[in-house]
Amino acid sequence: MTPVDVVLIGRNEGARLVAALASIRGAARQVVYVDSGSTDDSLAEARRAGATVVALDLGCPFTAARARNAGFAALSEPQFVQFIDGDCALVPGYLGRARAHLEDNPKTGLVTGWRSEIRRDASLYNQLADFEWRRPAGEILACGGDMMVRAEAFRAVGGFDPTVIAAEDDEFCTRLRKAGWRLERIPQEMTRHDADMHRFGQWWTRAVRTGHGFAQVGALHPEYFTKERRRVLVYGLALPLVIAGGLLWWPLAPLGLAVYAANYLRTVRGLRREGLPRGEALRHGLLLALSKIPNLIGMATYHWRRGRNAQMRIIEYK
Repeated sequence: MTPVDVVLIGRNEGARLVAALASIRGAARQVVYVDSGSTDDSLAEARRAGATVVALDLGCPFTAARARNAGFAALSEPQFVQFIDGDCALVPGYLGRARAHLEDNPKTGLVTGWRSEIRRDASLYNQLADFEWRRPAGEILACGGDMMVRAEAFRAVGGFDPTVIAAEDDEFCTRLRKAGWRLERIPQEMTRHDADMHRFGQWWTRAVRTGHGFAQVGALHPEYFTKERRRVLVYGLALPLVIAGGLLWWPLAPLGLAVYAANYLRTVRGLRREGLPRGEALRHGLLLALSKIPNLIGMATYHWRRGRNAQMRIIEYK
């Protein structure tokens, strides 16, 4: 049976990290916790749980990609590595199912499962995050940071790109696919996540970070995130300019608003087809329509940083 090791990354996760460590206990051969400058008791809690602790150098910008690479490097002769974010708890039995899938499918370089929110209905923003996680099983283009990776595949592509501050998992997955590896989501519960988003400002900042990822990963892989970037430019930039143009010629404003309304209704219908209740679909549709503006800010932030050769620093929403 192929051994499974776990790399857990975090920063000031508090009780969430304690729960994550408890969920891993006894399930893996090696557990490495990588800390990105926590000021709480994260390091002590990880040591208390028996994990190998890696504290990242404070002199370099923190990124999830950098943390995962450091965790992988700290493992002894890894074969299958499960990466987990510090605000997630592992679902019992998942590691065994993911391991079996990799053992049975040697061309598969990465396996993921279903992530769900621990407190889904605590806020509209948690609900939206929960919906984002629930994607169909089968072959996939990319997944989030909770994933089991074949060490051979990880090494073949050089791990994560530590300069990518958002959507680093998409970027990593894209290089895996280009290297000929298959990526799959199996129909199994994998982790329980605690987004802990209760304020509009948290959601807005998260959407800014998402836009930064669209731009940065798109610059590295122009064929990826093309639809997402196009939507942001249309609904986050072009249409607001059309509406603003109504100050000069009034018919432009209602025209732009009508396009927004049509897009909103189309989004709601799509959410309803995917199984969301009507009330949730109406509310989620508003956030998805509005998200193009902070996405645009994130994209502009990336291009501003790139143009000035500035450091790509993480954008934290909690």
